[in-house]
Amino acid sequence: MYGVAVVIATLGGLIYLAYRGVTLLILAPSLAILVVLASFERPLLASYTQIFMIAMGDFVVQYFPIFLLGAIFGKLMEDTGSAEVLANATIRKLGSKRAILSVVLSCAAMTYGGVSLFVVAFAVFPIAAAVFRQANLPKRLIPGTIALGAFTFTMTALPGTPAIQNVIPMPYFGTSPFAAPGLGIVTALIMFALGQLWLEYRARATSEGYGDYPDTARPAARVARERSTGEGFDSAEIPAKLPPLILAALPLVTVVAINLAFTAFVIPAMDTDYLATPEYGATTIDSVRGIWSIIAALVISILLMVALNWSRLKSLMDSLEAGANASLLPIFNTASLVGFGSVIASLSAFALIRDSMIDIGGDNPLISLAISVNLLAGMTGSASGGMSIALTMLGSVYVEMAQAAGISLDLMHRVTAVATGGLDALPHNGAVITLLAVCGLTHREAYFDIAVVAVLVPIIALIVLITLGTLFGSF
Repeated sequence: MYGVAVVIATLGGLIYLAYRGVTLLILAPSLAILVVLASFERPLLASYTQIFMIAMGDFVVQYFPIFLLGAIFGKLMEDTGSAEVLANATIRKLGSKRAILSVVLSCAAMTYGGVSLFVVAFAVFPIAAAVFRQANLPKRLIPGTIALGAFTFTMTALPGTPAIQNVIPMPYFGTSPFAAPGLGIVTALIMFALGQLWLEYRARATSEGYGDYPDTARPAARVARERSTGEGFDSAEIPAKLPPLILAALPLVTVVAINLAFTAFVIPAMDTDYLATPEYGATTIDSVRGIWSIIAALVISILLMVALNWSRLKSLMDSLEAGANASLLPIFNTASLVGFGSVIASLSAFALIRDSMIDIGGDNPLISLAISVNLLAGMTGSASGGMSIALTMLGSVYVEMAQAAGISLDLMHRVTAVATGGLDALPHNGAVITLLAVCGLTHREAYFDIAVVAVLVPIIALIVLITLGTLFGSF
């Protein structure tokens, strides 16, 4: 039990220090070294170079193109003014009487199309503040409204989303971004409906009005964004001549359409037998199909956006460089958590933890998988980090359990993705901290509604997903 106590204490330290703002690039390897020292069972330097760094490097090699292209795509959406146009159009179309719905839908449209949630928060907040003030709705509801549209169903449930939460399970389960599409849509609708009902209820239950707040975010928001994404923010970068709505929306539509086309038609028609050779990693098309599809979709959409907005980009190279730089901190943060998880998995105490996690669900691996991913996402404050740790440590075990129980791996993929969207949004989550800073509000003022729409509601939707999947299988 000593070893288990060491692991739990280390994870507790990770939660506390991450919340206090210690960078994961330092925190994850430091705690990995500490847990090895405290366990008295592994050589220190070998654990660092041969376990931590190897696992970290493998994650970067596999997923760097997605982080890189996604960050560039988001930066171009910002610099061309496309994100602002989409947010304005949605909110203007629905009007102040449907202020909450309009903000949710504008955030959802952008994140489902591949725009970073950080870019979405900065693009939507000024417009949301204006429409909430006009509708006389409490400003404290804006973070929860943005969180519902950007942090929940478009990131984990909707089939085809290029979000990293939907990408990471693919190599482990041999699935595509469109895994279990019917269940994904049902789960997304539950999240959207319950979250919308809650926010509308909260708006009707008070008469406090918008409050005495300025319309702009406080300066700390800029610092928070740089800390979370490595990307600076300068409103002067927005072009004076904004693109028409159809051009602003076209790249988002293209991402989804190309992703589907490559997944369903282009890649299946290709001769990929060469992947079985050692030169190409002795792998199969199932393990890379989803990543190839998203890479193709993002590259084509980026080229299209550049071609359509050439005159609006003050400096294409500056936008590309800023986007590329913005991808580095998120991927290395997540990769550091993967390395930390691999070190934990190498300890003998982990066998007890692993068996406890697996036993939770009894004969149903979906329950065990969901609880494991959710707990690790909560501990790390990161959806992608918690998922990566869980799949690194237990991915092959869950595949065997699913096959033995006759459970579709598409269903395992969708449960894994949705499970990341619950406890990851606890107060120490970087996206939550950044969102509150952007809105100029504190945890005390606005976190309660974030917790309901981004923690409680996704967990309810996850329970429904597991129930439907258990009863009816994948559809």
